[in-house]
Amino acid sequence: MSVTGKISSLLWGEATIILIVALGIYHTVKSRFIQFRMFSLIGGKSGKNRMKAVTSALAASMGTGNITGCAAAIAAGGAGAVFWMWVSAFFGMALAFSENKLGADFARRFKRTGSPMLYMEKGLESPVLARIYAAGCLCAAFFIGSMSQSAAFAETLSDSFSAPQPVFSMILALITGIVIFSSHKASDSIMSHAEKLVPVMGLVFTLACAAQLIAVRADLPAALAQIISCAFSPEAAVGGAVGVTVKKSVSVGLRRGVFSNEAGMGSSVLVHSEADFGSPEAAGAWAAFEVFLDTMVCCTLTAAAVITSPLYREKGVFDVTRIFYDGLGSWGSAAVTLCICLFSWASVLGWCCYGEKCLDVLVRRRRAGTVFKLLFCLSVFLGGVIPQDSVLDLSDLFNALVMFINLGAITVLTACEENYSSAYDPHFHGNTNDDGRTVGKVMIP
Repeated sequence: MSVTGKISSLLWGEATIILIVALGIYHTVKSRFIQFRMFSLIGGKSGKNRMKAVTSALAASMGTGNITGCAAAIAAGGAGAVFWMWVSAFFGMALAFSENKLGADFARRFKRTGSPMLYMEKGLESPVLARIYAAGCLCAAFFIGSMSQSAAFAETLSDSFSAPQPVFSMILALITGIVIFSSHKASDSIMSHAEKLVPVMGLVFTLACAAQLIAVRADLPAALAQIISCAFSPEAAVGGAVGVTVKKSVSVGLRRGVFSNEAGMGSSVLVHSEADFGSPEAAGAWAAFEVFLDTMVCCTLTAAAVITSPLYREKGVFDVTRIFYDGLGSWGSAAVTLCICLFSWASVLGWCCYGEKCLDVLVRRRRAGTVFKLLFCLSVFLGGVIPQDSVLDLSDLFNALVMFINLGAITVLTACEENYSSAYDPHFHGNTNDDGRTVGKVMIP
């Protein structure tokens, strides 16, 4: 195992699992079980840029982790890993709610674009921590958002057309460059493209999975029973491979769950801040709903297609393209290939938007944006050159760094919610000084 792999495994060990679950429970209670209330909060009249923000966040999170990543989780942790992805998503909804509600809260308070950096700088009064987070999120954009997605894109097309992977990562880099260089701010062009791309790719994937399940006459109750039983007991892997332990199932499931829905990382706050959701609570509810769509719906469709496939049950095959080819023929493999390409490209665009916003905090020079776009396109190309295992290890490493910082920030600030929420309450009669901070009313007691 490589050095980055060892560090990644250490960061995603038992302590991290306990931390995620514990904080997930805390934020679930603090949000008054938003998982069961979110649907009542996401209705109402659509505000400015709301769908652009929602689809941009979904574009970033609904990458190849929802297809190949989910299949890889089953391969590494058994069918039980899917259950732990659900657990990650359930608590992730509460984490996404808290971070986006905070982002909207502080945006109102300070009349600035909301972001994790803003609530760290103003709420925790730590500009240094805000910059460390921005640097970590910027690095994550190059790995989880660029290289890992490009690697999956190139690998899928290389298998289909028998051409070298760098050829396809170069193509992805070129089409990404066309989009992000089409406007001064990459985020403006990306959000417009995401609004059109995400509904199409979601519909195509849903129809492909439904057709696959019908074609193989999927026994969904049996698949559900297998997922739950394997989540709590060791499973003898299909095809005589070594047994998969509960510990590995939990670790892989939670890790891939975070990779899939990004809840707790604070990244979705960066695009939600561009829209009007009506209230901070509604902004948080939309973020929770995105996690639901990403993992509870999309990843579950992938898992159902894999686990109910005869190739998986009889031969231990986890390759999603082969599974769909077995069920639907060439149309099935073509549909999955198209979905992987669309999902990976959408995620690349979404993370480019995140990276640009983090760069704005770190560097305030106009030319830096152009350099970032060039480097981002280069990283997309390198995704088809660097071994995918190394890319995934680095992605997990930066995921953990960004998530630890953000989880600490939102937990402290949520615990002191009454203090900062009163700062923009019209009935609060305190005074503010020149930099917008409330005099006589501290953010954190």
